[in-house]
Amino acid sequence: MTIDLLTPMQAMAREAGALLMRYFREHVEIEYKGDVDLVTVADRESEKLILERIRKQFPTHDVIGEEGARIETGSDYKWYVDPLDGTTNFAHGYPVFCVSLGVEHLGERIAATVYDPTRDEMFTAEKGSGARLNDKTINVSATANLAQSLIATGFPSKKRHKNPNIHFYHQLTLRSHGVRRAGSAALDLCNVASGRFDGFWEFNLNPWDTAAGVLLVQEAGGKVTNFSGGNFEIASHETLASNNLIHATLLKEFQEILNGRQDDLPSVAGYSKDRTL
Repeated sequence: MTIDLLTPMQAMAREAGALLMRYFREHVEIEYKGDVDLVTVADRESEKLILERIRKQFPTHDVIGEEGARIETGSDYKWYVDPLDGTTNFAHGYPVFCVSLGVEHLGERIAATVYDPTRDEMFTAEKGSGARLNDKTINVSATANLAQSLIATGFPSKKRHKNPNIHFYHQLTLRSHGVRRAGSAALDLCNVASGRFDGFWEFNLNPWDTAAGVLLVQEAGGKVTNFSGGNFEIASHETLASNNLIHATLLKEFQEILNGRQDDLPSVAGYSKDRTL
């Protein structure tokens, strides 16, 4: 990389994280984008802060932000900014959220920073230089068996009735050690990169959700594809990340689910009949 991006990215993320924590302690008022998508003053103020820092330090760079920041001039450099990934958690007082910053150069992801202010965890990665957590090298897990793997997923806040992920959740719960749903895709990807999760999948994520986390997984030795094993693209509607060792097994599971495999769910009627109060 010809310019130092990680140093200012970390400073921006840490400053934005401190701002988020101030609002978090104040239990800010919730607003809605549509019927169910939440936004708070914290989202907007965090993005405003980050945008000001980018414009001051990198005035020729393009920016795409979740809360509406758009600077698209055709620059070789493009920032993807999620000023508060995990807004629903944040708004309900659940301390799982982060600031996520990813930078592309000529369409290639080259730098990533994800900061979790509740745990003071700073995840960083540079293309070709590995991934780090609080300046210590991290690697994906060594788990090679899906049955022993802890994996993660996410569900959309809107149009849930049109999202098929509940079927994938059911099938993979049966075949893994467990599936977690924490509510922040960026942190889920960081947890794959650091070996806490062995895999992660989600439908219909946005570029600002994945730009940083995908590079972190790749630089930590993991693999990220679509659900068919094809190259991950920043505008992809399918994100499948893993420690690489279980990736082929996950792809096989996904193919079987897409082909219609569906194990029977336990009978609620039977449980209701047999339960004791």
